[in-house]
Amino acid sequence: MIDQIKALEDKAAKALAEATSKEHLEELRVAFLGKKGEITALSRGMKDVAAEQRKEIGQVVNAVKERIGALLDERLAVIAAKEREAELAAARVDVTLPGRRRRLGHLSPLTQVEREINRIFQSLGFVIELGPEVETPHYNFDQLNFPPDHPARDAQDTIFIDEGRLLRTHTSPVQIRVMERTRPPIRMIAPGWVYRSDTLDATHSPMFSQVEGLVVDDGITFGDLFGVLNEFVHQFYGTNVKTRFRPSFFPFTEPSAEMDITCPFCEGKGTVNGARCRVCSGSGWKELLGCGMVDENVLKAVGYDPEHYTGFAFGIGIERLTMFKYGVNEIRHFFEGDVRFISQF
Repeated sequence: MIDQIKALEDKAAKALAEATSKEHLEELRVAFLGKKGEITALSRGMKDVAAEQRKEIGQVVNAVKERIGALLDERLAVIAAKEREAELAAARVDVTLPGRRRRLGHLSPLTQVEREINRIFQSLGFVIELGPEVETPHYNFDQLNFPPDHPARDAQDTIFIDEGRLLRTHTSPVQIRVMERTRPPIRMIAPGWVYRSDTLDATHSPMFSQVEGLVVDDGITFGDLFGVLNEFVHQFYGTNVKTRFRPSFFPFTEPSAEMDITCPFCEGKGTVNGARCRVCSGSGWKELLGCGMVDENVLKAVGYDPEHYTGFAFGIGIERLTMFKYGVNEIRHFFEGDVRFISQF
């Protein structure tokens, strides 16, 4: 039996010496030392050995177990060292090769324009206010003079998360939140993302960025609104750009107006290289933003006395400003992530 045990030891030693992977070693460990392994089977067979030989043979079996365990550890160390060497060789850097420069990221033109808008209005004494993109109908509609049965609400009563929450359709709720916690004077802008159920085309997107402004104080007039917006346009586009105001309607302002600027593509001429300008349809004007004096109902809703305080508000689409500034004719370019487009700015 001792000869049988020695032969098994030689067999195990040879198999371990030929193992080339950790997985192979584990298979050999199970084959020799596992619950159903060959060495384990010998240990269980000790009960059949004569009593006078049991001690001697038991010592041999234990010695073989320890020997195989030691060989397993030695071979595992060798294989692990070879694997580390292979990993290091694969990761080795050839310092004689030219380096690979990492490409730096680039700010989106929308981010650049938003920062420019913020800078201009801050220079005019405005502060930046932010608010949640998930709003309640109370702030998104009710406090802005959009009662549930108002026709104007149908156009914006859109992307609801549940009965009590929706994705805001404008940043006007930020104005309400600021007025509820602050007393005049107020001079603020609220930039951010807004969401509507618009069909995606060259000039519309169900998600876009917007900046709205609000001024409330004693004695604010439409002339103040005219002066602030004209100053903004001249700082943003240049003093050669002309503006005009047209009557319009918004539930939260009265009177309300649309502000146009001379078409930046044809410079207000209506033609480009002798042909009618496709951007402004030959009119020489493009709509830029909506604005107006804050409606009395909005002031009352936040606890302001409309006999004492007046104010104006305006809303600008940042994509529209950017398209006019850089001559972009497709709003989808801003959201496709094409590096060739982004890197131009």
